[in-house]
Amino acid sequence: MAGKTKKPSYMAMALARAEEAGTRGEVPVAALIVDAQGEIAALSGNRMHELGDPTAHAEMLAIREACAKLGEARLKRCDIYVTLEPCAMCAAAISFARLRRLYFGAYDAKGGGVEHGARIFAQATCHHRPEVYGGIEERRAGALLVRFFSARRAPSVARASDGA
Repeated sequence: MAGKTKKPSYMAMALARAEEAGTRGEVPVAALIVDAQGEIAALSGNRMHELGDPTAHAEMLAIREACAKLGEARLKRCDIYVTLEPCAMCAAAISFARLRRLYFGAYDAKGGGVEHGARIFAQATCHHRPEVYGGIEERRAGALLVRFFSARRAPSVARASDGA
């Protein structure tokens, strides 16, 4: 193996994009879609604030990008990697897009829609249920979110302690 470089994992690439989103002031979440040949069809971080669009979650943007790139409304032979358990809106979009597999990093007890909350794929009205694998790079994904929100709360904690 000497001389060969290790290719980064799909989740590692998604985490790098999530870090970029965080530096832009977006919640650091990213999604990456891989086609049947293992090629990246889409990679996006959250852009809600940048676009002024509450639906501009990483998953939604990645699904739109992959559909446009592949020229298909259904992504039946594609997999999606997301750094955080998708919310109900994104889980429904994953179902509608017919993605084959969902891999996600950190679990989201408060806003998740897969293993928590609405549990979209467990509903009788759900037409497509991808294979789901949670907890991929969970510690790294969770730490990224904790750092982001801790930094955002730090100024307000300082103001509160000053009696403001």
